[in-house]
Parts: sequence; structure tokens; C-alpha cells
Amino acid sequence: MGILWQAQSLDKHSLLPAAEIKLEKILNRGSVVYTHVNEVWPKVYIGDEQTAKDKLLLRSLGITHVLNAAEGTWNNVDTGSDYYNDMDIVYYGVEAEDIQTFDLSQYFFSAAKFIHETLNKLLVHCVMGRSRSATLFLAYLMIHENMTVVDAIEHVKKRRRIIPNWGFLKQLRELDQHLLERRASAES
Repeated sequence: MGILWQAQSLDKHSLLPAAEIKLEKILNRGSVVYTHVNEVWPKVYIGDEQTAKDKLLLRSLGITHVLNAAEGTWNNVDTGSDYYNDMDIVYYGVEAEDIQTFDLSQYFFSAAKFIHETLNKLLVHCVMGRSRSATLFLAYLMIHENMTVVDAIEHVKKRRRIIPNWGFLKQLRELDQHLLERRASAES
């Protein structure tokens, strides 16, 4: 089965596969109103920079682990493990850019492992809590909860307004295909 390509008006040179357009349509079909933080899974929250830097809020939520999907210096959240020294928080940072060409898939399995091994409350965040952090959490649902990319998106969008960029949607679709093939061969 070949991939259908459809022109999209993101820029003059963008061609987007129909599969990503389908995922975008699912994302745009009804969702909750954007807030700074939402519980998207038992004991797992997706939030933004404001949430990540609000130590009082993190304490009130009982957050014990933080996955920063926007570690770094440009268009990122500059918390790092030192920021949470006084809070006894386990920190994991991913230095990722929210651009279509960034390969976030290189962090799918390590971030999913961190999320899976967290026994208490976890905040997964990036600058807006809508693209990088959402993508890593969607990958977790696909890897550890055996969800398809569509099921994972449907689950999260009922709880948080998310908008992974086109490149991240493509990477999630590729992960979905890889996991489906792996599960099919394991059943054989």
C-alpha cells in the first residue's frame, strides 16, 4: 500500500502524507479547552512551562517526577534537575526542538521507560504542553499500553488540548506501524 501525498499550505515546499492529515483531523475534532496542566492518565499530568516552574502547584499536585521535553536554551524550558533540588523530584530532560525536522523518535523508548517506571505523580511538559510533551506521552501509551496512535490521540485529547507538529505525527505513525508489525510477529 503506497502513501498518498497531499499538498498542505504550511509552506510552499511542504507535501504531507494523507496519514498525517488524518491524524490532524482527529486532533481537531473536539477537544477540551486549553489549560496549563491536565491529568491525562492516572498520576500523569501534561503541562506547560508555567506549570513546570510553579513549585507550589507541583507540591499541591504531589508531583515526584518531571519529564521536561523542552530541555535546552532556545525556545525551551530552562529548569533542569537543579531547579527542583529543594523538592526531591526525579528529573529527566529531553533536549528537543519543536520543529518538523527534529527527530523526537530517538527519545520515544527512553522517555516511555521513564514514564512507565514512575511510581508516583509525574509531570510531562514542554513550553506549551501541546507538542513535544504530548508526543512523548502518546509514544508511551503506544509502547507500554499497547494503544494505536489513533487510540492514544483519542484518549489524550479528551483530557488535554494537544497539537503535535506534522513531523512528530509522522514519527508517531511510523512508531505505530513498527509496533503493529512487532506485535504481529510476536503472535506468529
